[in-house]
Parts: sequence; C-alpha cells; structure tokens
Amino acid sequence: MAKKLSITLAGALLFLFVLTACGGHKGEVVESGTYNGTISEVNPDEREIYVKTPDNKTLELYFTDATNLTQNGTAVEFSALKVGQLVEVTVEKVGKRLDPLRVDIK
Repeated sequence: MAKKLSITLAGALLFLFVLTACGGHKGEVVESGTYNGTISEVNPDEREIYVKTPDNKTLELYFTDATNLTQNGTAVEFSALKVGQLVEVTVEKVGKRLDPLRVDIK
C-alpha cells in the first residue's frame, strides 16, 4: 500500500515538474479574425510575441514562414517588433492555437 502511494505521488510530482518546465500557456485562444493590441512580450528565439488587446486578453502568437509582417505597408523582419508597439493582427484559430497570418506594426 505504501509503495503504491509513493509511486502515485512520484508520478504526480513528475507531471507538475514537466508542466512547470514547459512554461505553461500564457495566451488566450480567440476566434479567427483581426485584432488590435499592444505587444507585451517579444521572444526572438521562439519567433513569438504576446499581444494585449483592449478587452484585456493576451494573444500568444508563434510566427510561421507564412506570417506576413509589415510596417507602413512594407515587409519588415521579426527584429522590428518591440514591446509597447501597437499592432493589428489577423489570426487563424487552429485547435487551441492561434496562427498569425498577418501582423501590421502601427
């Protein structure tokens, strides 16, 4: 009985460790569409940004090769993204993930 309890506790602790190590999910999943907001975080290593919308939602966006990033109508590199910038994003909901189709820096 004690051995079974120890194994169960060890499994639960391992699960919590893995969940914590992965960082969890910081963003909210919204319907496909176009949203305005402010960049609250930029992670160049992951090609990821977080966008805070006026209704206080946070969108977690991982850029793909298909993501169109522009500023003043001109294509720009990911390095142009900075915390505090206003952006308009068009996203496609894919399961519990948002794929950014277009990000326009305002």
